[in-house]
Amino acid sequence: MKALKLSVLTAGAVAIMAGCGESSSGSGEGELVIYTTRSENLNEAVIPNFEKETGIKVQTISAGTGEVVTRVESERNNPQGDILWAADVTMLHDKTDLFEEYVSPEDEFMMEGFKNTTGFFSPAFSDPTVFIVNTDLVGDIQIDSFQDLLNPELKGRIAFGDPVNSSSAFQSLVAMLYAAGDGDPMADEAWNFVEEFMANLDGKVQGSSGQVHKGVADGEYVVGLTWEDPVIHYMQSGAAVDVVFPTEGVVYPGQSVQIIKGTDNLEGAKKFIDYVLSEEVQSRTGMELTVRPLRDNIEVADYMTPQDEISLFEDYDEDYIIEHTDEITARYVDVLEQSMN
Repeated sequence: MKALKLSVLTAGAVAIMAGCGESSSGSGEGELVIYTTRSENLNEAVIPNFEKETGIKVQTISAGTGEVVTRVESERNNPQGDILWAADVTMLHDKTDLFEEYVSPEDEFMMEGFKNTTGFFSPAFSDPTVFIVNTDLVGDIQIDSFQDLLNPELKGRIAFGDPVNSSSAFQSLVAMLYAAGDGDPMADEAWNFVEEFMANLDGKVQGSSGQVHKGVADGEYVVGLTWEDPVIHYMQSGAAVDVVFPTEGVVYPGQSVQIIKGTDNLEGAKKFIDYVLSEEVQSRTGMELTVRPLRDNIEVADYMTPQDEISLFEDYDEDYIIEHTDEITARYVDVLEQSMN
C-alpha cells in the first residue's frame, strides 16, 4: 500500500510538471506563479482583478491538493512557484519549512478561530464538509446523517476521496470520526464506524476530490462526501443534486493561502495574500460565489444555507487534529487495506 501511495504521488507530481511545461521555471519580476486547488469560479473572481489592480501578471497551475503540495516539496531546492493556494493548517502544519513567514495586516479583521496564528498559513475561505446527493437516484433512501451512509442500499453507491492526499476527504473523515465517536475522533466506536463505512464503499475510493462531486452529479453515485462550494455550483447550473449538512455536525475548515519559501517575488506574493483577505474580495465573493468568507462581518448570498442552520461539532479541536493527523491517516490506511482484503 505504501509503495502504491508513493507511485501515485510520484505520478501526480510528474503529470503536473509536464502539464505546466518549461515556461513555469520560476516567476520573474512582476509575475506570480500560483499553485491552486481552488474552484475555477473563485480563481476567476480573484486573480484577473488582482492582475488589473496591481499590474502583477499571474500564472495559475491547478491540480489536486496532494499534487500541488508534492510539487512544492519536490521543488524546495529550486522553487518554481510563489503562492500555494490550497489545503489548511491541519494538512500543512508540519511543512512550515516550505513556506515564508508572513502575517498580513488584514489578518486582524478575520473571524476568531480563523486568524494566522502560525505565522505561515492565512485562512481565507471555508468550505464546510457536506454530502452531495443525486436527487434522481436517491429515491426514498434517507440521507441526513453519517449513520445513513451505512444503509445496505447504498453499498457501492457512495463516492469518497482519499484522505491521505485530499484535504477535503481528510476533513470529511474527521467529521465522520467526531460524529461516530460522540466527540472523540479516536474512540473505538468512531473507528468501528469507519470500518463499516469503508465496507459499504465496496472498495470504491476516488483518486481525486473532484471525482467525488462529479461522480454524483453525473449519476455514477447516489451520494458523495465533499465540500459545499461545488455542490452549490452544480445546483445553480441545474444539476439534479442537493446539498446536505449532516445532522451530527460539520467541520468548518479555514482553507488557507501561503507563500512558498524561496520565492523571487516576495512583495508580489504578500500583495496577493493581502488582496485575498481584503474586505473588497471577501465581500464580493461572499455575495457572488459559493464559498464562505472568513473575514468578520461579511455577508453571504441568500442561496447559501444560513449559518444558524448548520450544526458544528462543539468538541472539534483543530490543535488536537493537527497533533493526530499522522495517526489518523495511518489508521485510515490500515482500515482501507483490511476492506480490500
